[in-house]
Amino acid sequence: MSDDQTPAEELDAVAEATLSHMEALNAEIAALKEQVLRYAADAENTKRRAEREANDARAYAIQKFARDLLGVADTLSRALTTPPASTDPAVKNFVVGVEMTEKALLNAFESNGLKRVEPAKGTRFDPHQHQAVMEQPSDDVAGGSVIQTLQAGYELLGRLVRPAMVAVAAKGSGGEAVSEGGGANPYAKAPAEADPDAGAAVDRKA
Repeated sequence: MSDDQTPAEELDAVAEATLSHMEALNAEIAALKEQVLRYAADAENTKRRAEREANDARAYAIQKFARDLLGVADTLSRALTTPPASTDPAVKNFVVGVEMTEKALLNAFESNGLKRVEPAKGTRFDPHQHQAVMEQPSDDVAGGSVIQTLQAGYELLGRLVRPAMVAVAAKGSGGEAVSEGGGANPYAKAPAEADPDAGAAVDRKA
């Protein structure tokens, strides 16, 4: 303090210096809090990413094994498509045993997250889950919709393991599609492709 400074001026200077110091401390505390929160968020994101990767590794480690078992499921399904017509109790018991085996296998698939992809007739073709192996005209199914599922597909915890092989109605077919998502229908008839003879009758018996 200089000789010509009054006590009141001295107190004002000390208060000003203290206030400036507190503001600097508060700014430093706020910066440290922000840094701590950022580090905590990064740590939480790292933890979640590690957990997700570990879960994915565990979930999809069985993907190849599951794909190999699909052949067994297909064989059982084909065996039950045309069971032998016989009144022999032994044959009937054999068929029942095959049915129970297929049911047990499908239950095992279901409990481990492996689900069938078997679109019903009229379902809109979804290129993310279906594979069109043939295209044919239909009177009761809209163009670009599934006429028949030839082989069921499977997905493991939402990830496609094998697409469903389907027959698809050709463009211009009749009926209405059952919308189940899947984006634009690659088989649907676009407005620009409409028949040039507006109002002309369409022969659906071809």
